[in-house]
Amino acid sequence: MPKKSKNILYYESVGRRKKSVARVRLYIVGKSKSITVTAIKGKAGDIYVNKKPIDKIFISPQEKVKYLFPLKLTNSEERFVVSILVRGGGKTGQLEAIIHGLARALDKVNREEYHQILKKHGLLTRDPRAKERRKVGTGGKARRSKQSPKR
Repeated sequence: MPKKSKNILYYESVGRRKKSVARVRLYIVGKSKSITVTAIKGKAGDIYVNKKPIDKIFISPQEKVKYLFPLKLTNSEERFVVSILVRGGGKTGQLEAIIHGLARALDKVNREEYHQILKKHGLLTRDPRAKERRKVGTGGKARRSKQSPKR
C-alpha cells in the first residue's frame, strides 16, 4: 500500500550494508510526467541521492549498472522518481545499501510479480558482513596478535 505525503503517493523502504543506511522512496508519477520531490522538480526516471542527481555522486559506468540493476529487472526505469537519503559508511557500502533499498521498495510495489525475480538475483537479502570489532590484547586490529620480543 503506497504512503501519501502532500497528495503524492510513494513507496518507502530501507536498505542497509555495513554501516550504511539508505532510505529509498519511489514516487509514483501521474499524468503530468513530472513531480516536485524535496524541493527538486523531477521527471519519471530521475534518481536523486541526498538531493543531488545520482550521476554526480556515483560517476563510474560500473556503479551505474549496479544501481540500475533492480529497476531494469522489473522494467521500472522510467516509471518512478526515486529519492534516496543515504548516510554512514563509505561509497561502496552506500551503493550496496541503495541497491538493497531499491529492491525492497520495488518488492512493495508489486510483490506477486517482482518478488521472485529480485529474490533469484539475491537483491532482497541483506548482506550481514560487517567490520569485526577490535579485541583486547591484540596489537590494534581485530585478529592480529601482539609481536613477541625477539630476545
